[in-house]
Amino acid sequence: MRAFMPGAVILFAGLLSGCSTLNNPVIRTFDHVMPSWGNSSFRLDPRYRYLRVVVNGRVLYPALGGNDHGVELWYTSMREVLRLENGRLVGMTGTTTEWRNVSIPALPAWSELAKMQKPYEWIRTRDVMPGYRYGIRDILLLRVIPVPENSSLVDLDPASLTWFEEKDIAKDSHLPPARYAVDAAGAVVYGESCLSDGLCFSWQHWPVERKK
Repeated sequence: MRAFMPGAVILFAGLLSGCSTLNNPVIRTFDHVMPSWGNSSFRLDPRYRYLRVVVNGRVLYPALGGNDHGVELWYTSMREVLRLENGRLVGMTGTTTEWRNVSIPALPAWSELAKMQKPYEWIRTRDVMPGYRYGIRDILLLRVIPVPENSSLVDLDPASLTWFEEKDIAKDSHLPPARYAVDAAGAVVYGESCLSDGLCFSWQHWPVERKK
């Protein structure tokens, strides 16, 4: 997996401050930061769903606060909001770099993409703050890749998942490629995304659901 830039830790800086409860009782998050994967001695409230986010080696747990027409809204204790649609990053606000007004087309199911013989090209538009950069047009090339040797995935066998890489091939793009891991049911269970060339993070649905 690509190395996270040292400055990337500020992406979820709000999680490093005291835990708070937002107005919506569903929107709760634990601001615990673990120095390594195996040192967790706390329990997450089972009433809520979480992401396990890794930023610069630190592990954070935003909580699911709602679903807006298929877009999952994940909140931190400082009201930073991560938006995911079918596993893809479609918004981030409250952070040092923000993605707003992200627009993506209707895309084939992951199971269909996995069967394609050639990379699938599609276009995403987005606004970025700060800097008032509006209507950025990303030309994305999505393809199946071999199981990566390195990732932040835990408690799942990487070889049991189908892996994708999504690369921005726009001429002036500096975004590192995104990666996705899809389970047998066609759901994205792990992803790696970058808001800029220096702000990257991974996420995984947490806790891992054990198949019976």
